Amino acid sequence: MKQTVAAYIAKTLEQAGVKRIWGVTGDSLNGLSDSLNRMGTIDWMPTRHEEVAAFAAGAEAQLTGELAVCAGSCGPGNLHLINGLFDCHRNHVPVLAIAAHIPSSEIGSGYFQETHPQELFRECSHYCELVSTPEQIPQVLAVAMRKAVINRGVSVVVLPGDVALKAAPESASSHWYHAPLPTVTPAEEELRKLAQLIRYSSNIALMCGSGCAGAHQELVEFAAKIKAPIVHALRGKEHVEYDNPYDVGMTGLIGFSSGFHTMMNADTLILLGTQFPYRAFYPTDAKIIQIDINPGSIGAHSKVDMALVGDIKSTLKALLPLLEEKTDRHFLDKALEHYRDARKRARRSG
Repeated sequence: MKQTVAAYIAKTLEQAGVKRIWGVTGDSLNGLSDSLNRMGTIDWMPTRHEEVAAFAAGAEAQLTGELAVCAGSCGPGNLHLINGLFDCHRNHVPVLAIAAHIPSSEIGSGYFQETHPQELFRECSHYCELVSTPEQIPQVLAVAMRKAVINRGVSVVVLPGDVALKAAPESASSHWYHAPLPTVTPAEEELRKLAQLIRYSSNIALMCGSGCAGAHQELVEFAAKIKAPIVHALRGKEHVEYDNPYDVGMTGLIGFSSGFHTMMNADTLILLGTQFPYRAFYPTDAKIIQIDINPGSIGAHSKVDMALVGDIKSTLKALLPLLEEKTDRHFLDKALEHYRDARKRARRSG
């Protein structure tokens, strides 16, 4: 018996290491849910609402760093995924959404619960394609999965229920090769320029976001060497704040005054893995340096005097040997004292 398109999807996801799929089943998803049931190696995680499924997949991807999957049936079923998928995409976590669709022969007829998922999800995904024939599924699924993993975001495969039940191409292989993420480090010439700029700068502050994940040790060593206070954004908190003697609190609409004033009083501000959105919280007279793996984040919300594209861990590791150790702690100690006072005031008022 030939395997169906749905069975091919299930086997490919299994090969990719997917352990569970979050979603709410329905008629147009029967092919996939039946294939998962027969295979028995991927758990179907039922949720009360598809929005929950997308958020759950995003949380799984963020915790594990691996591809997570959610699914919704046709019409309102997959439409409910959209809020969670926007969250996944903005958080740069690898999520594959399977958006089941109405029968392929009825697309464009105003059929019951008809929507156009490939248009609806385009803004919250790196890749969104409709599978119209079984022959498409090997390449569409492979491209979707790789774009989600490599580009760190959402991919959507729109799959009509009748196509899911058709036979997959006999030549289709469910083998999956996981391409590891590349390490991106700026050119040595750029790192030397940055080291020189830091050497002749005073009152340096670091502003850190979620791009600092996995770089805690290098970040603390960096702050120690240049005697810089570390401010963090909301999404940088979990990666930056713990075991950090240089942390002076969060800034933003729910941050500490110490974080705000540290940035405002800095002569040089270094943004590390953050796309901090609040323009009013940036200093107007400081030199601003931004390091980010995502070129699209550079200068998105503030002017930038120097920019380097690279992941934070490898960039700091390459930069540290080029730096001269600073000895002046005045700016750092003042920021730390402000943070201690701010925390005391917060405890008294709480």
